[in-house]
Amino acid sequence: MNTLYLLRHAKAETQGENGDQARVLAEAGIRDAKTMAAAMVEARISPELVLCSGSARTRQTLELVLPALKPAPRIVYEDELYLADAKHLLARLRHVPEDTRGVLLVGHNPGLQELAVLLSDQPTGPLMAQLAQGFPTSALASFDLPLPWAELAIGTAHLRALYALK
Repeated sequence: MNTLYLLRHAKAETQGENGDQARVLAEAGIRDAKTMAAAMVEARISPELVLCSGSARTRQTLELVLPALKPAPRIVYEDELYLADAKHLLARLRHVPEDTRGVLLVGHNPGLQELAVLLSDQPTGPLMAQLAQGFPTSALASFDLPLPWAELAIGTAHLRALYALK
């Protein structure tokens, strides 16, 4: 069984003169990312591979949660994940190496929330109701995948947990 974790970046500063991709985390975002890291330790989250958007805020979020991931995963930064929609994210996940058991995808909304809703094998229930209300910054969704990555499709993953700080 494979495991997928979707982590939305922590709260970022408002857009500055260097553009959206260069936005860094706000002080509240730094605190929230550290809190999420502690939750990840408690939940024993240990992906083998991290796919991270190339934006400053996703990289910084990953940097803050990385100490929680044991053993240290392989990290791949991909500019194509920046503001990617659910369809693009799903296509990328289908190319994860078959022998990889756990993946953490660090990215942006609305793509992450849309992907989480699409993947779930249960359209209703308390976790889906929570997810439908939003996927806030620093939120983490955890899925069990009973199929190989290449076969990942709409409605094929089980939403096991949703960690949201707000």
